[in-house]
Amino acid sequence: MIHRVSPTEKDPRIMNVSRGGRPPSPAMMIAAPLPDDVSVSFEFFPPKSDAAAETLWNAIKRLEPLNPAYVSVTYGAGGTTRERTHNTVTRIANETAMPPAAHLTCVGATREEVDAVAQSYWDAGVRHIVALRGDPPADASQYVPHPGGYDYASDLVTGLKNIGNFEISVAAYPESHPEAQSAEADLDNLKKKIDAGATRAITQFFFDPEVFLRFLDRARAAGITIPIVPGILPVTNFTQTAKFAKMCGTNVPDWMHALFEGLDEDPESRKLVAASVAAEQCRVLHANGINAFHFYTMNKADLCYAICHVMGVRAPAAFQ
Repeated sequence: MIHRVSPTEKDPRIMNVSRGGRPPSPAMMIAAPLPDDVSVSFEFFPPKSDAAAETLWNAIKRLEPLNPAYVSVTYGAGGTTRERTHNTVTRIANETAMPPAAHLTCVGATREEVDAVAQSYWDAGVRHIVALRGDPPADASQYVPHPGGYDYASDLVTGLKNIGNFEISVAAYPESHPEAQSAEADLDNLKKKIDAGATRAITQFFFDPEVFLRFLDRARAAGITIPIVPGILPVTNFTQTAKFAKMCGTNVPDWMHALFEGLDEDPESRKLVAASVAAEQCRVLHANGINAFHFYTMNKADLCYAICHVMGVRAPAAFQ
């Protein structure tokens, strides 16, 4: 079992603040940046219009100076954004210094079609794939493997490895996938993906750091040794986030409801609260040995940029 520590227990700069027996205030805990060992990555989704494309590209360029380890681009439910995903990924590869990671799913395509997409990424110099089973189309009540397609993410990982030596990230679920028969079965499924060749797991978003740390305990006890990167979702709209969390099986703690209460019509205050919550979430995780964080940007840069700044992940002076 991993020993849990608070930020004040591990971070010597915070410990110095609290000498004399008085615990630091939350503001003091957030004030000092984290050490230089922190790495971040960002997730975007492909645009649906020219205006959305401009918004997305502005967000990408805003976050580029933070030197993320990689940036990923999602794949719509049922494979509906295949072309837009490919165009966004290749543009990132050609016009930025950031390594792109392309999401690829099993939904709505044969193995030959999926392999062709993967081969096109390899030919374009893209070496990182986020391999997912994928969500069923909007008109389907449950996931059904496509005839002649890859059945599940573990099968997709195997197929990708036959095409090229991709770096492959897969999904992990600290609170279990909503369709999993049990937490143990969900962890077994993660192991199948790793055995097939996955090199990293990125988690579904969560809000209680202890949820992630308990999951990490179980994964390590099960012999899973690859990096497991926490997925961090800054709250841009609490009401929408709570609805989305319910669909994903993610618990929203009571204290979050209290923090965001009354801010539905006050976006500026909501941003300040959201930045504080996410920064402190990352700080607690870092105090427990986590140094890589994957941010679900929702194609908006400012909140993620501010959180990274608080964490000490900052652009070189030449970009400021």
